[in-house]
Amino acid sequence: MALLPPLLLLAACSGGAPHTGEGSPAPGKGGPSPSATGSPAGALDADPARLPRDRGAARALVAQVIADPVGFGPGVVRRTPYESDPETWPVLGADCVWHAEKLRASVLATLSRSYELPAEGDKGPVRLSAAVTVHRTADDARWDTAESLEETMRCPSQQLRQGERIGSMVSTGLLGGEDGPADYDDLLIEFGTFQSDELGGPHAYVWQQAQILQFTVAVTGKGAEGRSEKEISALLDQAQAGMLARLDAAVKKQS
Repeated sequence: MALLPPLLLLAACSGGAPHTGEGSPAPGKGGPSPSATGSPAGALDADPARLPRDRGAARALVAQVIADPVGFGPGVVRRTPYESDPETWPVLGADCVWHAEKLRASVLATLSRSYELPAEGDKGPVRLSAAVTVHRTADDARWDTAESLEETMRCPSQQLRQGERIGSMVSTGLLGGEDGPADYDDLLIEFGTFQSDELGGPHAYVWQQAQILQFTVAVTGKGAEGRSEKEISALLDQAQAGMLARLDAAVKKQS
C-alpha cells in the first residue's frame, strides 16, 4: 500500500471516533522540513538555535521532557524495566508482532519509560508508558505519525510482547487546533482492547501521539478489571500535556 502524504492521510482517517485521549514510532522518510530551513512553523514557536542538531543534544532534551511517574498523577509508580534501550527502535513486523531493531538513521534520540497505577480495591493495575522521540526533520516526525496510522490499518490485532495482545484497533487523527488547544501540529489517537495472560481481558487500551515540529510525544494506557477508557485517557492526557509544556519551554523563542 502506498502511503499518502502524512497530513492527507490523517485528514482522510480522522473522525473515526468521538474520542480524546502502545503504539510505536515508524521509520521516517526524510525530506525538506520547516525545521531544516531555520524557520520553524507550527503550533510551537521554536527558536531554531534551540532545536537539537546532534544525538547528544537530542538525548539531553528527551531526558528533560519525558515524564516521571508523578506526571501521570498520584499513586503512579515505576515498572521494571523502567527505561528502554536508547539504541533500539520498536518495529512492527509483517507478522504483526513488535520487536526491537537498531535505531533508525532518521532518529536523533528516543526513549520510552514504563509505569503502573497499582491495583486498588476491585480495580486492577493500569500499565502506562511514555515515549519521546527527536527526529532529524519535521517531515520525519510527520511520517512517523502517518506510518503509525498505517500500521493500525495493516495490523488491527498486534502482539506487544509475549503474553500481551491488543486488538479491535481504531485510529483517529486531528490537525493542530481542530479540537482543543493548538499545542501540537498533529495528534493521532488509537484505541481498542488489551488482553494479557496475567490480567485477562479484554480491557480498555488507549495510545495517543502528538507531533510538533521534529518531535513526537506518545503515551499508552493498558487497562485491567474495573478500569474505564475514560479513566485511562485522563491519566494519558495529564502526562502528555506536561511533556508538551516542558518541550515548549525547552525550545521556544525567548521573549
